[in-house]
Amino acid sequence: MASNRSPLIVMRDTRAWQFQVWVSFGAAVFLCATGLAYLPGQALDRAFMVMGYVFCLSTVFVLSKAVRDSQQAAQAGEAETPMWRLVVWGGFAVAMGLTGWGLLRMEINDTYRAYLGVSWLYLVTSAFTLAKTLRDRHEADLIEARVRGEMAGRQQALSERVTVGE
Repeated sequence: MASNRSPLIVMRDTRAWQFQVWVSFGAAVFLCATGLAYLPGQALDRAFMVMGYVFCLSTVFVLSKAVRDSQQAAQAGEAETPMWRLVVWGGFAVAMGLTGWGLLRMEINDTYRAYLGVSWLYLVTSAFTLAKTLRDRHEADLIEARVRGEMAGRQQALSERVTVGE
């Protein structure tokens, strides 16, 4: 019995894109770490900035997941928890705001402040890209696993029909 269904094609990111995303994220982390390691001033200021960068980084991953989950829920006709959206977006806004405020209030050279600001924003944008790339790969893996499972089930059913028909 022939099937009229066309084969499912799962679009995946190229290895070159994945490599670029990881290199970009690694460079951003390196640039931020270098800037924070040599940050002049008090240890409390350095600790505040490190916590701010880590807070921003973690909220980026949470926000990107929440946005994708919200999109999928809307496509499936499901409702999302309204307070969760507030918590996620609020956490991201607080992380970015406090880190920016801390960077602006520090008594450091303007060139150094600009370096820290640009490397921080580079870290945030590259983290969003990395989160999307990882999520896309996970979803493609799930689709392929589901298709393989369906194909195995069909093959088993066909082999059982042949065995019963003999």
